[in-house]
Amino acid sequence: MNRTKGDEEEYWNSSKFKAFTFDDEDDELSQLKESKRAVNSLRDFVDDDDDDDLERVSWGGEPVGSISWSIKETAGTSGSNHEGREQLKSRNSFSSYAPLPKPTSTYSLSSFFRGRTRPGSFQSLSDALSDTPAKSYAPELGRPKGEYRDYSNDWSPSDTVRRLRKGKVCSLERFRSLQDKLQLLEEAVSMHDGNVITAVLIFLKRTLSKEILFRELEVRQVALRHLIHFLKEIGDQKLLLDLFRFLDRTEELALSHYREHLNIQDPEKRKEFLKTCIGLPFSAEDSAHIQDHYTLLERQIIIEVRLLISTFSASMPVFSAIQHLGDFYALPIYANDRHLESAGQTEIFRKHPRKASILNMPLVTTLFYSCFYHYTEAEGTFSSPVNLKKTFKIPDKQYVLTALAARAKLRAWQDVDALFTTKNWLGYTKKRAPIGFHRVVEILHKNSAPVQILQEYVNLVEDVDTKLNLATKFKCHDVVIDTCRDLKDRQQLLAYRSKVDKGSAEEEKIDAILNSSGSVKTDHCLFFPQQIRWKN
Repeated sequence: MNRTKGDEEEYWNSSKFKAFTFDDEDDELSQLKESKRAVNSLRDFVDDDDDDDLERVSWGGEPVGSISWSIKETAGTSGSNHEGREQLKSRNSFSSYAPLPKPTSTYSLSSFFRGRTRPGSFQSLSDALSDTPAKSYAPELGRPKGEYRDYSNDWSPSDTVRRLRKGKVCSLERFRSLQDKLQLLEEAVSMHDGNVITAVLIFLKRTLSKEILFRELEVRQVALRHLIHFLKEIGDQKLLLDLFRFLDRTEELALSHYREHLNIQDPEKRKEFLKTCIGLPFSAEDSAHIQDHYTLLERQIIIEVRLLISTFSASMPVFSAIQHLGDFYALPIYANDRHLESAGQTEIFRKHPRKASILNMPLVTTLFYSCFYHYTEAEGTFSSPVNLKKTFKIPDKQYVLTALAARAKLRAWQDVDALFTTKNWLGYTKKRAPIGFHRVVEILHKNSAPVQILQEYVNLVEDVDTKLNLATKFKCHDVVIDTCRDLKDRQQLLAYRSKVDKGSAEEEKIDAILNSSGSVKTDHCLFFPQQIRWKN
């Protein structure tokens, strides 16, 4: 008989005769399958159509389906549910093998013939071969009512504040009356937690009108300060101005209005806005600052688009001088710094290009800019450093320090020398530094000044110890040698001799001083030391 390969496999698998294998005795899976077939074959003996003719009884003798049987079934299910699960876990563990429990009187014939077991007993063979876990139909116990409190809205204001402080999410919408909202705010203030106070204030800001909110906060200063700080942080200038206006805080109202200039990027619009701030009720000191700010921005705009104006007084207001000279557009435009830089016709802009625009820069930065690019201009021009110094009443120390930094960066040593040279009424010249010559030396060294220039200004330092420290630090050998000679300090001179180069002019000069005889050649002339009485 010719069979296909699939038919042969079906025939041999369905036949009751099987080939001999050495693994039959150890094949547990095959034994489980045989047992399953045996149990399932029992179902064929029980005809569902004959249920009416057969009376099923339990192992205890009660008829299945009777009232007493149902009570025992229910009691046995609930009592052995947990125990059955533990037995199932122990049988599935690999560490120990628990013996199968003996059948008790709680087994029923119906459950046995259906191949099922009740919860709490061992599984049937059909359930053991399936991967689906046994289901438990016992009702779950309800969770305690207190656990549902986190999801309800029945908290008091104090409970709500405590939850907010702990970082828990809760809704404030249930507080609808004004009394409840104010009680919530008072609880937040009494908690002394700024985050909670701010959260409540945001809720009140959203749910109350401005008039009611301002009126209630006026008598609650702690909450009022938190609201003002919050409005400043988020930049709500409109509501902040309304609040200051309601509280009649004119100075804070003016400062808040002045702060809006930071949001204006266009220089001309910012200048016009600052002009409107001049008449606001500031204090005397703040009014002077506002006026200087307006004048400085006006000056910076003119430097960026610089006009040929040099025939009027430096103290005259800018636009008044322009009107005095004639029509604004009729004035000849000389140049502006942006144009000079792009054209490349001016040497200083070609060698040192500008890193940024001068607009909206501080006063010290503007002065440094003028000292760097417009130092030699006449006092009558707006970009002149001297004009800036007089207009804004810059102190001498600040002006000298800024001008020194700018001219030293350009290595304009003649301008540096002229900056410290003064004449008295007799015509004698003298060097004077409002910032102290020790700071002058440090700035010059920072800008890589030559040693000769450094020595000149180190010699001008009055304090001897400071002079020696600076001379030693910046290797001004002649200053150190001369100072030690003047102090008649032989030991210090000997110690410094080891720091100079061998065979150098400085070493020869030290030897000549120590020997107090002979002559030594310096950079300028022959030096003839005299007899010195050393103190050590």
